Amino acid sequence: MSKPTAELAEVFSSVQGEGMLIGLRQVFVRFRGCNLTCDYCDTPTEITAEPCLVEQTPGRRDFVPTANPVALDRIVSLIDGWQRGWPGVHHSISITGGEPLLSHTVLSAWLPELRNILPVYLETNGIMHSVLGLLIDHIDIIGMDIKIPSTSGCTGLWDDHRSFLQIAARKNVFVKIIVGDETEEWEIIRASELIAAINSHIPLILQPVTEPGGRVGINPVRALEFQEIACRHLDEVRIIPQTHKFMAQL
Repeated sequence: MSKPTAELAEVFSSVQGEGMLIGLRQVFVRFRGCNLTCDYCDTPTEITAEPCLVEQTPGRRDFVPTANPVALDRIVSLIDGWQRGWPGVHHSISITGGEPLLSHTVLSAWLPELRNILPVYLETNGIMHSVLGLLIDHIDIIGMDIKIPSTSGCTGLWDDHRSFLQIAARKNVFVKIIVGDETEEWEIIRASELIAAINSHIPLILQPVTEPGGRVGINPVRALEFQEIACRHLDEVRIIPQTHKFMAQL
């Protein structure tokens, strides 16, 4: 039986610029489409007819448009070639988006084969908990968001985030929250309590919102105050901006 094909935006090699794997080289497989419309996000939510941009040489930005949908064999062949030509460079494969879990049927077929090449790292908005339960055995590391209303504009997601983290906690997981000057203390308290109720050892990343021009969109003292609040509940709380933008990486 043939493997399902996927609507992809990009496949490329770069350093991870956010979260706990910051600075490590990854293969990024970026899926199209998202089920949320966060205020700070510039990723298109709709799937379009545009081709997928596939990097030919890792990190060299020699992209070639590839017709969508993309076959698994194409991606496996590419990454296998990178592994042979640049051994030891890549830490893992980042399955990202958009929201990649929207393509859960594809991922159920793809992840076992991709995981035979490198560990699988899932970047997700952290609400599709039923789907995560179907895929969790094929994932090694999870970076999940908790979407707070002040920065995302999304409301009513707390129960979904809780259910998602309960499943994600079976693997190596950390939580990321985008914070800005408009963020309120109650949001940090509620998110921290949610995480601590599942496991206080789960790391929390407070990521300042990045404004146009690369400026960090939060008062530096306020960021430290949010860290202090979260540390009342959690063992490890870090403040990390989007470093790949500072380094002009993809």
